[in-house]
Amino acid sequence: MRKLLFSLLTVLLLAGTSTITNAKTIGVSLSSDTNPFYIAMLKGIKARAAKAGFKVSVVNAEEDIAKQLNGVNDLIAKGVDGILISPIDAKALCSVFKKAKSANIPMMSIARGSACKDQLLHVGLNELKIGEEIAAWTAKKIGGRGKIAMLSGPAGAQAFINFAKGYAAEMAKHPGVKVVFRREMLLTRENGLKNAEDALVAHPDLKAIYGANDELGMGAAQAVAAAGKTKGIVVTGMNGIPPAVAAVNRGFMDLTVSLSPFAFGNVGVDTMVAKLSGKSFGKKVLVGYKLVDKSNAKKFIRKKKKK
Repeated sequence: MRKLLFSLLTVLLLAGTSTITNAKTIGVSLSSDTNPFYIAMLKGIKARAAKAGFKVSVVNAEEDIAKQLNGVNDLIAKGVDGILISPIDAKALCSVFKKAKSANIPMMSIARGSACKDQLLHVGLNELKIGEEIAAWTAKKIGGRGKIAMLSGPAGAQAFINFAKGYAAEMAKHPGVKVVFRREMLLTRENGLKNAEDALVAHPDLKAIYGANDELGMGAAQAVAAAGKTKGIVVTGMNGIPPAVAAVNRGFMDLTVSLSPFAFGNVGVDTMVAKLSGKSFGKKVLVGYKLVDKSNAKKFIRKKKKK
């Protein structure tokens, strides 16, 4: 009886090991390892992958192009079944897109897109439209007149190029609005604070500041508050991270865009799993979004679960 039980247990263990060994692996390279948006996205990727029976192999990038290139090369060398990447730069990663294609590894960009011809597809947003909507909302908020500063995000990141392009195009339709300050920068709160301070010194009569993400927006809002102008200058961000939504709700910041990074990660994995199962897609898979201001911010505030 003991021998039978031992044999049965051995078979079960071996079967379990075989299942784990044969599980497909999705490689992941996100542009930042500390940005709240990408932290939430990675959680969404891992949760959905586990549900689908996939393993996840993550390589760090830390907003360093060379590090991201090395990490993706490692994923290709390991022979992962697919790769989700948020490229730090739209053009600098083309060599690994080409290498992945040659290795028959589907490589999709997520959140940030690329300008590389070998990109399989992009899981993202209608960035131009979002930029236009933020600008239209802002122009209405300031009565169609005033000076505006743009903290446009990373210079080489295609998504942020598109957001800013859409924003600037919409603002050009309002003759009373003038963009007087525009800079590209990494997406940190410190950069938002510093550049907003510079903008306020150069243009103390600013009416609005565009932040390419919530970290820049929160930093800009901090600079505006320190100048005692919270009620006089409209500050917008993007991503809808919980601190930003709370800031909008209490009037510290005026607008964010709920992009649901966790859901973004879910869609990325769903698209990869479907692709690996033989499904075909176009060049872009769009993820939904919602403008969040004082009128609806409470709906986006997550209630803490009671213990």
